[in-house]
Amino acid sequence: MAEEKKNLSTRRDFLKTSGVAAGALIGGGLIGGLVGYNVNGTSPTTAPKGTSPSDHTQHANAGFQFFKNNRDFEVLSNATERIFPKDDLGPGAIELGVPYFIDRQLAGQYGSNSREYMHGPFAVGAPTQGYQSRLTRAEVFKQGIEKLEEEANKRYESGFSSLEPEQMDEILTAFSKDEVKMSGTTAAFFFKMLRAATLEGAYSDPMYSGNNNMDGWRMKEFPGHQMSYISVIESDKFQKIEPKSLGSM
Repeated sequence: MAEEKKNLSTRRDFLKTSGVAAGALIGGGLIGGLVGYNVNGTSPTTAPKGTSPSDHTQHANAGFQFFKNNRDFEVLSNATERIFPKDDLGPGAIELGVPYFIDRQLAGQYGSNSREYMHGPFAVGAPTQGYQSRLTRAEVFKQGIEKLEEEANKRYESGFSSLEPEQMDEILTAFSKDEVKMSGTTAAFFFKMLRAATLEGAYSDPMYSGNNNMDGWRMKEFPGHQMSYISVIESDKFQKIEPKSLGSM
């Protein structure tokens, strides 16, 4: 029991220092130790190779809103799982529904950048200057997924979803270090968006198709959206509260 509490505390400390707040990403570096991260120093509990459509059991009948084929969706799925892998402390990106969260976001205003200024001039700006690419997020993701597949075939003569976990990590790390050429954007920028979207999907309200069964919140002991805390507000002890989604209110 003491060891279990130590592991849980370590994971929470890691998420805190990597810039993850409940429900949102507030900062952190590009890779932040999330690719292949495991608090016990062992390999995450994943299949020897990538996933297939049958692994998405929680969303089996959900369908796609942005993606047009299973191959691209599985490349995305396996990339998010390597960024946020399943281990003995909780589910990974796929079980949490992160790929479907990203699919929905890319099909909407997030993917089209409809609320942002998207006219020139286009230049490499300071981090404080916001989105600078002439490409929409949907276009960046589409190209990035193609490049992940292309890089897998170039290095291993196999599709990204057929690679071993360590090989996927190698490719994702190359993207994070900007070692892969992309057009109209950079591999590092794509990886930064992919990592951010993965974490957002893991901790978003389930009504947005991520954080399946609120398990992302449960790992952080976050209560979600409660109508009231009046019954516990005067207590000095930590309160472990069953989380609630906006969709259940």
